[in-house]
Order: sequence, then C-alpha cells, then structure tokens
Amino acid sequence: MFDFLIVGAGFAGSVLAERLAREDGARVLLIDRRSHIAGNAFDFYDDSGILVHRYGPHIFHTNAPEIFEYLSQFTEWRPYQHRVLASVEGRLVPIPINLDTVNTLFGLNLTSEELTAYFARVAEPRERLLTAEDAVVSKVGRHLYNTFFRGYTRKQWGIDPSALDAQVTARIPTRTNRDDRYFTDRFQVMPRHGYTRMFERMLDHPNIKVMLNTDYREIEAFVPYRELIWTGPVDEYFDDRFGPLPYRSLEFRFETHDATTFQPAGTVNYPNDYDYTRITEFKHLTGQSHDKTTIVYEYPRADGDPYYPIPRPENAERYKAYEALAEMTPNVHFAGRLATYRYYNMDQVVAQALTLWGRIRSCRLLSVN
Repeated sequence: MFDFLIVGAGFAGSVLAERLAREDGARVLLIDRRSHIAGNAFDFYDDSGILVHRYGPHIFHTNAPEIFEYLSQFTEWRPYQHRVLASVEGRLVPIPINLDTVNTLFGLNLTSEELTAYFARVAEPRERLLTAEDAVVSKVGRHLYNTFFRGYTRKQWGIDPSALDAQVTARIPTRTNRDDRYFTDRFQVMPRHGYTRMFERMLDHPNIKVMLNTDYREIEAFVPYRELIWTGPVDEYFDDRFGPLPYRSLEFRFETHDATTFQPAGTVNYPNDYDYTRITEFKHLTGQSHDKTTIVYEYPRADGDPYYPIPRPENAERYKAYEALAEMTPNVHFAGRLATYRYYNMDQVVAQALTLWGRIRSCRLLSVN
C-alpha cells in the first residue's frame, strides 16, 4: 500500500514526492507516461555530447531565497544571466526593449530621460488593460508593438494579441536603461550538471518508487494507495466533462553545427520572419566547452503535448468549473501548470508544490492527533 500515488514526474510531482518521503516518511509511487523524469525540464547529452533541453530552453530564475535554498540540496549551480536578441529589420537588437533597442533600431542617441519622454509621446493610453495589445501599446506605442510583439504573439498563440488576455505581454518589461538581461531576479542560475541530474538526486530515496512509460488509467485499479496527487491536465482527469481546455503546443527541430558558436546570445527571437519563433543555442545556457554546437528551432503548434494554457476569458471560465470539481474530489490533490491551468515559471511550480505539501502535512498531523 502506497500512501501517495503521484502522477507526473516534473517539478510539481517530484518536489511533492521528495518532501512526503523524506520529511514525512510516506511511501510514494511516482509515475509518468513519458520515458524520463524531470518533465519539460528534462535535459540530456545528444549524439555529439552536447547537453540540450529536449523541450526548449529552461532558465532558472527566482527572487525567493527559500526556493533557491530548497533546490540547492540537489544541485550545484552555475551563474547564468539570460540574454535575448530579436531579429528585426535586418538587425539583432535586445529584447525586452531597452535604450539600446530603440537607439539601434531608429539610429538615435537618446538618453534614458529622452526615451522615457519618447514612450510617453507614442503610448496609446487605455483606461483598462484588457488585451495583450493593450498592455503593449499603452507603454511603447503602435510602431514598437508591430515590430516586436504582434507577429511573435500571432505565431506563438495562433491568435491576434487583440484577442488574448493582457497577461500574455504584460509580463514582458520595458526598460529605459541599457540593462539587456531577460530576467532581473536575485537568483539567476543553471544546474551545474543539468536538470535531469538534479531530479535524480531529488528522487533518490528508499520510500520513492518511480515507474516510467506508465499511464495512470492503466494502473489505477491495480495499485493500492491512500491519496492521489495529479499534475497532468485537469480536464483529462475528469474525462473532459466540461469540454477540453485549449493549449498551445510546440515542435522542436534540433541541429548540430561544426562550429563553436552559432549565434551571439542564448536565444534569438524572430517576431516577423519564418515559421519558427526563436532559436536557442544551448552552450550559452550550460557553459559547456565543445568544438560543436547544438541549436533548437521552436515552431508553435495547435496540436501536440500541452505547453501553454491559452489565456482567454472563455477558457478561464471553463477552468473554474474544473477547479470547483477538483475542490470537491476527496483524497485527490491537483498541482502544477497543467492541473491548475496556469503558466508558471519553474520556481512558481516549486513554491506551489511546497505549499500543497504543507497543507497535506497539516491534515495528516490533525488526523493522527
């Protein structure tokens, strides 16, 4: 008899398995339908010996010391500050938009104060930021919106920004200085030996049994357990009772080149050209030294593995119906991006999992007493 059956060996499932086993002495069965642990953070060495991320670039960043310290139990870190360039009008310029972006694009020599004034002059104020278009044009105006955001967003989501929730673009900052870092969090690091190795150490406990290539529906009737933790799509758990929740997916095309470097930054975005949205070169991220280099092209797709919940009001309403049903389901806990239909960064998933562990622990202690 297992105390917990956990479905999904990504961040949410693995953190919960580790805490329940190591801190509470629970017996945990962790399953995943894929052939590996670590979820979308899974990395591996390709045929050339280059460490790559199978599901696109994963850059760890957080402002939460407790999350950084928790994960530090399972990995050493390599400092890394991610930088992204956008290929527009024949130039590579920094993104998020900063002082150098505008000066390079327009052949200007503005100061920070002058750029602030420029943004104020071209911005299109909105009383309420309802859409992804509103969130951008209200800050930087129509021209920069069309140059950097509209095409990229339409490729990424298959929908015009005017039909997407403001959260899609509101999370991308605009800077009036020359800071070209993509993130500004206090902790910006990469696992020194990769994410998969970090997960292996996290799950290395005698109370945790891991089963891969395993579908929950195929074993649920045969495995005895007391409580279930579900980190897969919430609509899938309830057999699409209220209809499927829409997601965007991705297709990845890897290439290895006989060159030490392929591009000047970890990621280059292509907002207006080509079918792909971006190219990532992994050696920038990992710091690996190698005489070859591997890159990945990302192509957004309507079908495939679910990656991004599509942020539209009607989808949020449908999720609320599933959320209410989940709250009424006894002995089943829902955690992670797919189970809560939200786009979370990795540190946010870890924080959510640790919070859920705390609630489960409190309930178990109350039941014992």
